[in-house]
Amino acid sequence: MNVQAIFPTPTSRAGVLTPGLPLLPHGVERHPVPGGGSRAVRIEQGDEITVQDREGLQPVEVIFFAPSGNSDAGMLGLRGGRDPKALKTALLGDISGKRVLKALNAAGFDIGKADGTVLFEAGSRPGDYVSFTASCDGLLIVCAAGGAMEPHEQWAPTEVVLYVRRSNPDRARENLAPPDPLADPLLDLNIQPGEANAYEVRKGQFIQVLDVKGRECSDFQAFSLRALDRGLEREIDPTTTRSLMGSLYPQPGIYSKYFSVDHEPLVEIVRDTVGRHDTFGLACTARYYEDLGYPGHVNCSDNINIEMLAHGIRPRGGWPAINFFFNTMLDDTHAISMDEPFSRPGDYVLLRALTDLVCVSTACPCDVDPANGWNPTDIQVRTYEKTNEFSRSIGWRKTPEADVEETKKTGFHDCFARYTRDFREYAGYWLPNQMTNHGAIAEYWAARETAAVMDLSPLRKYEVTGPDAEALMQLCVTRDIKKLAVSGIVYTAMCYEHGGMIDDGTVFRLGAENFRWIGGNDQSGLWLRKQAEERELNAWVRASTDHHCNIAVQGPLSRDILKQVIWTPPQQATVEELPWFRLTIGRIGDFHGPAVVVSRTGYSGELGYEVFCHPKDAEAVFDAIWAVGEPMGMIPLGLAALDMLRIEAGLIFAGSEFDDRTDPMEAGIGFTVPLKTKEDDFIGRAALERRKANPQKKLVGLELDGGIVPAPGDCVHVGKPQIGVVTSAVKSPTLGKVIALARLDVTYAELGHRVEIGRLDGNQKRLPATIVPFPHFDPSKERVRGNY
Repeated sequence: MNVQAIFPTPTSRAGVLTPGLPLLPHGVERHPVPGGGSRAVRIEQGDEITVQDREGLQPVEVIFFAPSGNSDAGMLGLRGGRDPKALKTALLGDISGKRVLKALNAAGFDIGKADGTVLFEAGSRPGDYVSFTASCDGLLIVCAAGGAMEPHEQWAPTEVVLYVRRSNPDRARENLAPPDPLADPLLDLNIQPGEANAYEVRKGQFIQVLDVKGRECSDFQAFSLRALDRGLEREIDPTTTRSLMGSLYPQPGIYSKYFSVDHEPLVEIVRDTVGRHDTFGLACTARYYEDLGYPGHVNCSDNINIEMLAHGIRPRGGWPAINFFFNTMLDDTHAISMDEPFSRPGDYVLLRALTDLVCVSTACPCDVDPANGWNPTDIQVRTYEKTNEFSRSIGWRKTPEADVEETKKTGFHDCFARYTRDFREYAGYWLPNQMTNHGAIAEYWAARETAAVMDLSPLRKYEVTGPDAEALMQLCVTRDIKKLAVSGIVYTAMCYEHGGMIDDGTVFRLGAENFRWIGGNDQSGLWLRKQAEERELNAWVRASTDHHCNIAVQGPLSRDILKQVIWTPPQQATVEELPWFRLTIGRIGDFHGPAVVVSRTGYSGELGYEVFCHPKDAEAVFDAIWAVGEPMGMIPLGLAALDMLRIEAGLIFAGSEFDDRTDPMEAGIGFTVPLKTKEDDFIGRAALERRKANPQKKLVGLELDGGIVPAPGDCVHVGKPQIGVVTSAVKSPTLGKVIALARLDVTYAELGHRVEIGRLDGNQKRLPATIVPFPHFDPSKERVRGNY
């Protein structure tokens, strides 16, 4: 068979690419298998099966059960005789494994009698695959083998993908169904395009609105049943909800609630895998279609009217609604436009009823514009009992083509949850914003005067190994990696060919051919892997973010705290001996304690350290550090205080001080580009040489008159013309004044120059400011070096 033909390709129609909706060939299914996890799929005789290792060096266990309960690898044309040890472990602890165990129990199959096979046992390159064909019906189970990784190790289990080309693709297509329910549903309702359905939901119950085939809009309204019993129509009200939320799009937490005109909370969003919806436009109306020349076209508003008549609710010409998955946009004049939805097959929104409700959902029939991708399809509505527990999540994707991932808790989440309920979504994880009994100002002062502990686990970690690992890092980052010693760390930039930044981050050297990249986003790790593959370098780049959670202990007392907690073997530096930008490998307490990697790094401008461990050890690590630090005045610190610290210290942040149009010099980190001393070529070097010879923009510090803190993106002027933008700003507790970082045209970037920051429309309100050196706080970095 043509194995390459099973892999997805970007959707392309008449020259228009839609990378967010990859196409699979007819009859092919795609099933991701998480690293360390497993997946069970029903197989029919003649189905062609392919297992692909996406990142390389990932062994895969495979077992197959026939309907009789017999397990024989030969039924797949594979050599068996292996005990599936990794799968047995995954079944006990991994979420995906619990689903597989449920499928095994339902079928009555005994995992103890499984005939296992191991694929890629001898090693594999990224993208390698193995294909085989089923000789009978059965249940296929695939496990991406691997367990917990110690923080000084570099082998983490990674995702593999299972592809199944059905022997009877037409029959398989007829049997296509929505993804499995999140729990046992109370209601499981399929709504065909051009239809609407009403249903009742009790307080505390959950509502899942699911886009079965992708690119399909669904209007939603909810009425207070208590108000209806009094003869009052009290549904989700646009103006009230907007005023109380202060946000256009739903997000978990306080901003996800929807209210009636009486300020009664009706629903809240618990999960959203898309992030792009029209919150309060009208459901499609008869008039909309009439004005387009389609009189009599079926529409959602009329469908809602029909459903609501049974509840005594008066008809309306157009219903305001939450239009899930509808992709609307506002231009500078607030004119509304729309395009195809972002939703993929299986995307959903999960809501919780905050009172007893009568709800109505539709599957939009619009086939005359891009609202439903020109092809209306069905919507699935499910309700669940209030006794279920569903984590709050905002779906995110590493790339447009990637599978959706839920917002995760870090290994240290429960430790910080002892001190706050105020968590924010950050780069796919929940991080504390402020502590309940402290607040950002107190947390800030702890970092400046004693010590503070913060969760930095969302930083992306990638293991770079192999004979060409040094050559790959030398090629992809601006610093001279050849000069980096083992146990050394260097802060660097990573750039595209045109000199724009992909990311900033640190490189840890764990051995002659062993590196760890720690950056702010996945694009940097994916870029490393792309370069290794395209240039045929003998190096592997594997994601390890979820195997390395890390807390930062920052402040003048950080060394005194950690030296009482971290044990290091004789060949490793102690915490007291550890210089700036070096790492040591140790354990908590003594030789028998949890393993950690400790680096003398941070993001606060203070003396500080980061402690890395596996999530399984996170609570023990936190508790040991807390037992010593808390009596010495250490407190937890959240994102709000961290922003104050890093702006004062002149530390840059992705999306603020730099993006892919900004080079390192313009981002204020020109020191990471040693063009004179690094002799080897690297990606972006030629462009950076041109840019440095002809600078256009420069990052500067500002001190503002008055007490108003500008917003990132506010324009900076000299008279009428705009000469730059504010990138970050804060009122400095230490300096007692408003300070900012701004990117200005080099013509106006001299120290002492007076500028004005525009507010409102940029002209009707101005904030005078003076260009000053930055960092604003401790410019000689005496504190971070511990020399105070």
